[in-house]
Amino acid sequence: MPTYHYRCKNCSYDFTAHQSFEDDPITVCPECGQEQVRKIYSAVPIEFKGSGFYRTDGASKSSGK
Repeated sequence: MPTYHYRCKNCSYDFTAHQSFEDDPITVCPECGQEQVRKIYSAVPIEFKGSGFYRTDGASKSSGK
């Protein structure tokens, strides 16, 4: 199950939750009880491993280009 990061706009409480894709997002803060919780989105780390990711990897040396 995916892990989601949430933050309360009222009290700035940060927390994570394991939720299914079908679950509704959490909207009520477990710390202060206010309905001010928003999901925090962040960049997903990507690693390119192996050959084929660089311009020089796929071109043959004898193609004349």
